[in-house]
Amino acid sequence: MFEQSAYTGNTKENNEAVLTQLTALLKGENNQVANLANASALLHQYLTDVNWTGFYLYNDGEQELTLGPFQGLPACVRIPLKKGVCGTAADERKTIRVNDVHQFPGHIACDAASRSEIVIPLIKGTHLLGVLDIDSPSYHRFTEEDEKFLEKYVATLIEFL
Repeated sequence: MFEQSAYTGNTKENNEAVLTQLTALLKGENNQVANLANASALLHQYLTDVNWTGFYLYNDGEQELTLGPFQGLPACVRIPLKKGVCGTAADERKTIRVNDVHQFPGHIACDAASRSEIVIPLIKGTHLLGVLDIDSPSYHRFTEEDEKFLEKYVATLIEFL
């Protein structure tokens, strides 16, 4: 079903191949947890220089994000909307790319090794489902090209949630 990828580096061809792999992993499965788990595992294996790749799921009743499937060290379990990079991206419903997390007002340090971060909201129709959160131990890790690819990744994933 899945073969470990030999793709390294975010080239257009590699990105398209990973999107194809994502679709193959999710096709025919309707369990949200399983799909998010495979999506985080595939992305964590594909991306270089990252130390955490995962999802926070939106809890409308509590107005917070709750830890979902991920790859990496244990993480914060709950993040209020408007707090940290994840809570801000969820609240504003837009991608946030941070070159130095220590310069982000209200940053929540779940892993002291993280230096940069990108968070992409998961929005289906008009409903916020959560966010994809990726951390790196390097400053300035995430580029505009990464952002575009990850937004396509999330758009593909949303089709299966």
